[in-house]
Amino acid sequence: MVNDSYPSNQPIFTRRAMLGRSGTGVGMLALAGLLSDEGSLGSRALAASEVAGPLAPKPPHFPPEARQVVHLFMNGGPSHVDTFDPKPMLARYHGQALPQQNLRTERKTGAAFGSPFKFRRHGESGLEVSELFEKTAAHVDDIAVIRSMHADVPNHEPSLLLMNCGDGRLPRPSMGAWLTYGLGSENQDLPGFVVMCPGGYPIVATRNWQSAFLPGAYQGTYLDTKHTELEKLIANIRNGRLSLAEQRRQLDLVQQLNRRHLEARSNDAQLDTRIQSFELAFRMQTEAADAFDITQETRHTLEMYGEGTNARQLLMTRRLVERGVRFVQVWSGAGQPWDNHKDLEKQHRKLAGEWDQAIAAFLTDLKERGMLDTTLVLWGGEFGRTPVAELPDLNGRDHNHYGFTCWLAGGGVRGGYAHGATDDFGFRAVEKPVHVHDLHATMLHLLGIDHKRLTYRYAGRDFRLTNVQGNVVRELIA
Repeated sequence: MVNDSYPSNQPIFTRRAMLGRSGTGVGMLALAGLLSDEGSLGSRALAASEVAGPLAPKPPHFPPEARQVVHLFMNGGPSHVDTFDPKPMLARYHGQALPQQNLRTERKTGAAFGSPFKFRRHGESGLEVSELFEKTAAHVDDIAVIRSMHADVPNHEPSLLLMNCGDGRLPRPSMGAWLTYGLGSENQDLPGFVVMCPGGYPIVATRNWQSAFLPGAYQGTYLDTKHTELEKLIANIRNGRLSLAEQRRQLDLVQQLNRRHLEARSNDAQLDTRIQSFELAFRMQTEAADAFDITQETRHTLEMYGEGTNARQLLMTRRLVERGVRFVQVWSGAGQPWDNHKDLEKQHRKLAGEWDQAIAAFLTDLKERGMLDTTLVLWGGEFGRTPVAELPDLNGRDHNHYGFTCWLAGGGVRGGYAHGATDDFGFRAVEKPVHVHDLHATMLHLLGIDHKRLTYRYAGRDFRLTNVQGNVVRELIA
């Protein structure tokens, strides 16, 4: 607040205060140089790149395999025993009680439910994949299937947050927020972290891509990809009254006032986020229009991806990754599409049919453009599903966090490899179990980040994506 006793033409702080602030600033800049030279990504030390902006590229801890991440999120929990984890014993016991003790499920379940889908071997590796993902299976030699994933609880909300934010109970930054905080982004005219979810928000909404206590510049930018028109896909992307030059002059004035406001309030993080968001919104007017315009693609590429929302989402994802966006998360849709407690055969076939061609095309496209080696792709949901049928319909499966499947492709991953195993019926991870914290630690490692060193000081404690857990799964790395 300005002191009214000062004449209007006098500075709002004294010479001594100015020197004090300047001295601190010089010291912090020197520290930034040292930390940058050491490749440090710790706490809130001022990295040199932060002087240029929060999303400016930052050096990793060590040479990375991958530079960007694409998370294909099958929210609701796809059934692992119907997709990437074949269980012939389950088919043998179909309709019978399983010879297994301590099979605890969230809801009432009945007899064994053998998969209605056929599995067969693919590629030189011979990995077995369900007919649901026949086209994706052509890429198994580039894919590492983790068949021994496990989470903490069988409920959507905490499991979604665990997979996305590393904690199922408390507000924590999302994986995309951590990654853009640690590495910045290679394109300053687009968000570093983009989220696509058609038809509205999924369960627990924006908490899935929140920045929490990290600065707001690192949170995900949400797009409702049910829309095909740019103006509906990104609200207010164009100004119908002012030219870009007029908008720039207007924004310069607003930002000058905002910065004065910020300085008077001890560099409040929320105000700083607003300033950054104004600048990004202005720059996006030209860059985003180009990035999301898939009509620029060749007829061959459009036909390769196919029709439908997921094809459009993944084609836009490739265009974003191509332009240097650090993290893109692509959702199946609002709600829990894969949460098939009944009519699983019909619903899983429909959902996989909407994804299979698009995923196969996306992986092909990345590979042909030389981008798969530096793009880490993750496929999976928040948990799996039970090997037994759920009552009363006996044609669906309940939630199962004890064992499920995710897969990784590209970005230094060991292709054609199946890691770990669930038991004979697919209920529990029994061989080389991989917790969600281990998955996060491994993904960060592939991006050149030591998950124990990527920290942020908040409320007197250093936080990290993997909390105080997580181990890098070396077998998944090529």
